[in-house]
Amino acid sequence: MLTREDIFKHVKEKYGTSPDYPWEKYPNYASLRHTSNKKWYGLIMNVLPEKLGLDGHGEIDILNLKCPPEISDSLRNGENILPGYHMDKEHWISIVLERTDPEGEIYNLIKQSFHLTK
Repeated sequence: MLTREDIFKHVKEKYGTSPDYPWEKYPNYASLRHTSNKKWYGLIMNVLPEKLGLDGHGEIDILNLKCPPEISDSLRNGENILPGYHMDKEHWISIVLERTDPEGEIYNLIKQSFHLTK
């Protein structure tokens, strides 16, 4: 299982970026931005599972990433990779961090999102 802290550590080491907390109303929502142009390449949010059509109690962390539309459908499995919550569902995916094991796969998706949003 990946945590938001795992993601923050990875993006700091790999891309030199730190989380940004742009919304006072949502103090735990952390955007991941390019240092050069401030475009988002990721967003970590804590949401209720039912907002995503999932079962469960209590908030869960999700990571939104940009993804090429030609592969986003094949990645979505209805369990841990879903259409982007509060984003363009064709170009963004949401990853349920507590249901995610293969960190290499997620780190590759972060890399892809980073390059797509330059």
